[in-house]
Amino acid sequence: MNEDELLRYKNILVAKQQELSTRKSLVGSTTAADEPRGDPVDMAGGDADAAVQIRLTETDSKLAWAIDDAMTRIRQGRFGICEACGQPISKARLEAVPWARHCRDCKEQQGSRS
Repeated sequence: MNEDELLRYKNILVAKQQELSTRKSLVGSTTAADEPRGDPVDMAGGDADAAVQIRLTETDSKLAWAIDDAMTRIRQGRFGICEACGQPISKARLEAVPWARHCRDCKEQQGSRS
């Protein structure tokens, strides 16, 4: 992978980090303290919303970690190389998932073992 391609992927990763950071600050500013509001149905809806927000936060945290890991691989010169087989990860896969650690074949093998 040449320097221009690496820079392009790095910029994509930085943009995604910023998006996650913005989303995190928006969620933090809109979540109310544990204030009961409304009738039991409203409160149940609020509980469901809170559960969704927790799940989204967990997902965003995992994605943030994956992006940080991809940035480390760029710095170490390992970006775009499958951690399982050592072969290059296809550009199509990196376009879809720039933080990918495995090529498509190795990822599919992992999925079939789960």
